[in-house]
Amino acid sequence: MSFLAKNYNRRKIAFKRGKGSYLYSTDGKKYLDFVQGIAVNSLGHANPNLIRAINKQSKNVWHVSNAFIIPEGEKLAKRLTQKTFADYVMFQNSGVEATEASIKIARRYFYSIGKPKKNRILCIKNSFHGRTLATIFASGSKKMTEGFGPKVDGFDHFQFGDHKSLKKAITNKTAAIMVETVLGEGGVKTIPDWCLRELRKICNKKKILLILDEVQCGVGRSGKFFAFEYSKVKPDIVPIAKGIGGGFPLGAVLMNKKVAFGMTPGTHGSTFGGNPLAMSIGNAVLDQIFKKNFLKNVQKISKYFHSELNKIKMDYPKLIKEVRGMGLLIGLQLFKDQTNFIKRLEYNKLLTIRAAENVIRILPPLNVKKSEIDIAIKIIRKVCKEFN
Repeated sequence: MSFLAKNYNRRKIAFKRGKGSYLYSTDGKKYLDFVQGIAVNSLGHANPNLIRAINKQSKNVWHVSNAFIIPEGEKLAKRLTQKTFADYVMFQNSGVEATEASIKIARRYFYSIGKPKKNRILCIKNSFHGRTLATIFASGSKKMTEGFGPKVDGFDHFQFGDHKSLKKAITNKTAAIMVETVLGEGGVKTIPDWCLRELRKICNKKKILLILDEVQCGVGRSGKFFAFEYSKVKPDIVPIAKGIGGGFPLGAVLMNKKVAFGMTPGTHGSTFGGNPLAMSIGNAVLDQIFKKNFLKNVQKISKYFHSELNKIKMDYPKLIKEVRGMGLLIGLQLFKDQTNFIKRLEYNKLLTIRAAENVIRILPPLNVKKSEIDIAIKIIRKVCKEFN
């Protein structure tokens, strides 16, 4: 009997150890893990560089308080700003905290310039920004908000790809547009580069902020540090998490100088956010991702993966509808419910996870080997043959 609350529908499998792209179950089976904690273990399981970093820092100091200067956090923030659009960073523990903080930053900015009524955030309907009360209502999903009333106000929505409804939804109370650059939970749908550029133009024209949620698609998963870099736009605020900690709880909000103006002492806080242990691991993750050719290799190997998946799609056109995504955030959309397909992949020792719109989400570590992708392709082909 489990004494855990039943808010998760857990698979009947547990693991005793992991190494790189693989997990080893308690009953001795070896699985190719293309979930990686849902895009969290960016460098795979038991990465030796991260182990060294956590061991070293654990012998010094784990936690102090943001009442004091934390050198490890100063270093990580500097590196992030040097490599991105951002001028300032605010550390959190998770993606939802980073997203929630992004909402606060946007509202606080307009408050600080004398426009307190400009406080509504415009989001894509049925997107995913986390599971706090504010972020479930930001996501605009009836399923996620059911039973959690009263409604948290301050959010408006438009349909994915519907530019007319987007423009119509902007009012004189709109503070920001917040979208995921690649909708992960929502079906691994990529917002096209031209669309991101149009969003930036709209925000400039309306004098509102652009928040690009890169909690899942950021930190190298797209083949660039941020997925929006392909469009060459510069957002105002970007929440990140998942991959930046390589498996350790870590989130952050990156922001430009303009919006950071409103974040004065006392406007936001986090007991554990930016703790020395998390910061040391974040720096160790960046050591790997910022290495020469690391992101180019992500681009190269993901291009190969997408190509091989599209070959399977061509061979099984009545089963696979579309290969979606960007970099190593991949969605395999089926014509029918994907549940049994995912179960058969697991039976054949390949772990994947679902997303909306009958999509199978595939999330290998960023340092996955070509030989491991070949194994995954072989398994997917085998399962397709079973379902054909």
